Amino acid sequence: MIYGSHVSIRNGYLGAAKQAVANGASAFQYFPKNPRSLSIKDFDHEDAKNCNEFCQNHQLQSIAHTPYSTSLTPSEDKQDLTIASLLNDLQIANACGSIGVVVHYGSQISLTDPLASYHLMLAMLNGVLSQWDGNCLILLENNAGTKGALGTTFEELVQIRNLCEYPDKIGFCLDTCHAFASGLWTGKNSGELLEKGESLGYFAELKAIHLNNSKYPTGSKKDRHANIFHTNGLIQAHQIKELITSPVFKGIPLVLETPDDEGLSHREEIEMLKQKWGE
Repeated sequence: MIYGSHVSIRNGYLGAAKQAVANGASAFQYFPKNPRSLSIKDFDHEDAKNCNEFCQNHQLQSIAHTPYSTSLTPSEDKQDLTIASLLNDLQIANACGSIGVVVHYGSQISLTDPLASYHLMLAMLNGVLSQWDGNCLILLENNAGTKGALGTTFEELVQIRNLCEYPDKIGFCLDTCHAFASGLWTGKNSGELLEKGESLGYFAELKAIHLNNSKYPTGSKKDRHANIFHTNGLIQAHQIKELITSPVFKGIPLVLETPDDEGLSHREEIEMLKQKWGE
């Protein structure tokens, strides 16, 4: 079991990796730059290199997450900026030795043309990946279904990857809270979910898991994360365990995006995961 959490880069990329180790983690996630901006970052290459070497020496895996404002279905005036920003994220994450950069699946942009969003997503992905030759992947994350968001089914996620001109440069990141909120996973249909994911080839390209509980019920389409073992989490611990201990998830990093200011730190939560479900 490879446990980790999101960490800050306030002390640089190497500092983030060191914080992950201090948390008892064997994986971590970070924002490669300001999480509230698409601006291009002239990053510290030496710091990124040191982070990469540190992670190799400590058998530490990492993923990056695009800024909040990143969208694969942006307005026309932000398309070029979004492509440049995603390339910048990939460059930073690649220098840090990360598996990939997580980006949310797109949202509905037309009430009259249901395919418009998918066409734009493909254009955006092709625009980025045609310029990218690094090892770092784009990791498409499933959505919770909020505000007309697409990407709540395995079929959508797999099909976009298949239709992209560069499928080998795309992987997936499964968010357990989003899956629960969208109704993809109810907590009681893990067997069915695993069978579908395997049959569609989704799990073959799964590179990371956002390990989150949910504050709202399944099918609510509300994206509010809760701690794994907290009483306000509506996914029962044994349901989460049943899913993530499946053999198809072996060796895939489980990264917490849970609250660390509601009475439980990520360090404590990682220790609880190890004690309850094994290292």
